[in-house]
Amino acid sequence: MRNTSLDELPQLINVLLGDMSLVGNRPLPLYEAATLTTDDYAARFPAPAGITGLWQVKKRGNKDMSVEERISLDIDYASKCNFSTDLWIIANTPTALFQKENV
Repeated sequence: MRNTSLDELPQLINVLLGDMSLVGNRPLPLYEAATLTTDDYAARFPAPAGITGLWQVKKRGNKDMSVEERISLDIDYASKCNFSTDLWIIANTPTALFQKENV
């Protein structure tokens, strides 16, 4: 289930309720959010919370992706989020779903 990201389907309820967007930065677990509330990482927060996002499409399953690189992609998305970027991410999400390792 995890390898195909089927466990993410319940998040669609959050989208329907308006708590999340389809595309945006992934919500952080509380333990991670507490360490990333410095000025260096604050630029990731203006983007909406989403089911899929830039780092999921560009780097998902990449073993050498660091937390800093993931946050950098989140900040990149937050500064450039627009409808065409969201469409590109949605179009590329299905291929990211079926990668085999490090989900």
